[in-house]
Amino acid sequence: MRKFAMAAFGGALLSVVATTQFVGPLLAQETESKTSVYEQLDLFGDIFERIRAQYVEQVDEEDLIEAAINGMLTSLDPHSSYLPPDDAEDMRVQTRGEFGGLGIEVTQEEGFVKVVSPIDDTPADEAGVAAGDFITHVDGESVLGLTLDEAVDMMRGPVGSEIIITVVREGVEEPFDVSIIRDTITLTAVRTRIEGDTVVLRVTTFNDQTYPNLAEGLAERIEEAGGEDAVNGIVLDLRNNPGGLLSQAIRVSDAFLDKGEIVSTRGRDPIDGDRYNATPGDLANGKPIVVLINGGSASASEIVAGALQDHRRAIVVGTKSFGKGSVQTVMPLRGEGAMRLTTARYYTPSGRSIQALGVSPDIVVEQPPARPDEDASEEEEDAFGRSEADLRGRLDNDSLSDEEARQIEEDRARAEAAAALREEDYQLAYAIDILKGLTALAPQPQQ
Repeated sequence: MRKFAMAAFGGALLSVVATTQFVGPLLAQETESKTSVYEQLDLFGDIFERIRAQYVEQVDEEDLIEAAINGMLTSLDPHSSYLPPDDAEDMRVQTRGEFGGLGIEVTQEEGFVKVVSPIDDTPADEAGVAAGDFITHVDGESVLGLTLDEAVDMMRGPVGSEIIITVVREGVEEPFDVSIIRDTITLTAVRTRIEGDTVVLRVTTFNDQTYPNLAEGLAERIEEAGGEDAVNGIVLDLRNNPGGLLSQAIRVSDAFLDKGEIVSTRGRDPIDGDRYNATPGDLANGKPIVVLINGGSASASEIVAGALQDHRRAIVVGTKSFGKGSVQTVMPLRGEGAMRLTTARYYTPSGRSIQALGVSPDIVVEQPPARPDEDASEEEEDAFGRSEADLRGRLDNDSLSDEEARQIEEDRARAEAAAALREEDYQLAYAIDILKGLTALAPQPQQ
C-alpha cells in the first residue's frame, strides 16, 4: 500500500513537472507576444508625440489618428478602409441610390486609381470613361502614392464644377485628359425594355431598389409584349455593374431560381460562414435567360452571374468579370464614423471562389470598338442591296396570301432591327440571337 501511494505521488509529481515544461513556454510566448504589441503601441505613441512637437508645420491631431487608422486598414486589402463621419454618411446615401459625384466605381491597382465601371447615364459615362481605365492625375495632380480614399476625395467637389482627369487606357499609346462636370448622381437600379421578342433587364447597381425595380419592370414589359407566350426569353445585362448589397444580389438570383444554393460566405472562423438558398418561385416561369457580363461586372453582379451559371439556369455571355470575391462588413464606430472591413470570401453554388479570377462566360463575346463613319455613298450601298424585287418587270409571287406576305415583311423588319442593334451593341444583339436560337429549337406545343 505504501509503495502504491509512493508511485501515485511520483506520478503526480511527474505530471506537474511535465505540465510545467509544456505550459511554461506557452505562457512565456503569450506574454512575450503581448509585450511586443504593447511595445509597438508605445512606439506609435512616441512617433505621434514627435510629429506633434517637431513636424515642420502644425498638424491636426484628429487627421493624424484617422490617417493611422486608415493606413492600418488599407494595408490589409484594397477594399478595407476607415470611413470618417462624412464618408460614412455618403456611403449610406449611396446605398439608398442618390449622391453627388462623377458616377464611377473605382479601386486601386499598382498605386493608381482603376475604374471598375462607369455608372450608366452619369457624367463619367457620358464623358467616355471606360471600365479598366487608370486615372493617373486629377486636375494635373498625380494620385500616385495616395490612398484610395485620398484620391477619391480629390475627385469630389461641388455639383456643377469641372474636373479634369488624366486617363491611361489599354490600346491607347498616350495618356489623355477627360473633362467631367460633377453632378448629382441618381441611380436607377434597373432599366427595362423590349427588343423584338426579348425582355432586356439592365441592372446598373445593387441598392435597396434593385429587386423591387426588377420585379416591377419585368412584369410591365411582359404585359407590354402581350403576355408570357409572346416573350422568348430574358437578357439580364450586368455589364459595368460594380456591385453593391449582398442581400440584393441574393434576391435577384432567387428571382430566377426555384431551389438550391445561391451563394455561401466563409470567414476566418468556420462558424461564421453563411449559406443562402433560393426559395420556390421563378419570375420568368422557366423562360431562357442570357446573362451579359464584362470586366466591369464586379462583386454582387458576379454572385448573380455565378449562381445562374452554376445552376444552368442561364447562359453567361461576354468577357471575364472583374473578380472581386470578398465580402465587406460596414461596422459603425464611435463618433459617427465607420469601418469597412473584409470579413469573408464568397463562393458560388459549385464551391468555386472567383476572387481575382472572375466569372468566365460560357460564350466569350468581345464588344468591338466603335467603327468610324464610312463615307460610302447611298448609290454604293444600294448596289449591294438590290434584289429581284427591285427589278423592273419582275414576276409577282403567286404562292403567298396577303397574310403570309405581311408576316414575311414583319419577320424581315425584325431581322433588320436586329442587324441595326449589332451596330449599336454587338454583345446584346448576340445575347438576343442566342434566345432566338433556343426558341427555334424548343419543342413546339401540340395543335
